[in-house]
Amino acid sequence: MKFQHLPRAAAFAAALGFALTFATTKAPAAPPAPDRVAELCANADGQAHCGRLIETEQLQALPNLAVRDGDTLRVSLFPAGVREFIDVDTIRGSQTYSLWDYWGPLNAVVLFTTNLDRTGYALLQRVTGQMTALPGEPVLAPDRQRLAIADFCAHDCANDVSVWRITREGVRRESAWKPREPWTDVTVSWKDATMLAIEHTLSDGKTLTLERRLSDPVWTRFDAR
Repeated sequence: MKFQHLPRAAAFAAALGFALTFATTKAPAAPPAPDRVAELCANADGQAHCGRLIETEQLQALPNLAVRDGDTLRVSLFPAGVREFIDVDTIRGSQTYSLWDYWGPLNAVVLFTTNLDRTGYALLQRVTGQMTALPGEPVLAPDRQRLAIADFCAHDCANDVSVWRITREGVRRESAWKPREPWTDVTVSWKDATMLAIEHTLSDGKTLTLERRLSDPVWTRFDAR
């Protein structure tokens, strides 16, 4: 399971009234650490169940942001409104949504998603209601202008590192870079607003960290307007 990519009605009404005052100055919850994901999901019955287990902790950390009502996750928008995410089961599989993280400075919610046998993430901007599907767990830059994603797996992944520009209208892929040889266990972090640190494991089992500036010419550029 690709967890690393992993990455109440009356009660809801009361919670929602308070949730609409949830301001951008609220301190963000931390995304679940890999060790905690492994601990929570050790006996999970698939990716969707893992997402729900993580969500339970995040709902406790962010009690005024969202509520779970059966198969429906309700996330409050700002300054008013609600966005509903409903889990659906079909004969082919399921599509699910789970609360993963909250970015207070951007007033944005990160969701963990499953669609049939694929996992992913989505970013919901609470002020505009704009939602953008993302291929992997997004990591926010220090200047809050961009996010980075490492999308690596054996099947159905781009196997690249991508940088996305955050705008009011949504999130747009700005650039991407693909290594020449296979990588596994890839994680990305920001050294500063202009440089990424990419930790990865090579086919021989050696683990390395590569630093890559956003201005490096190796990036393939996209129209991020």
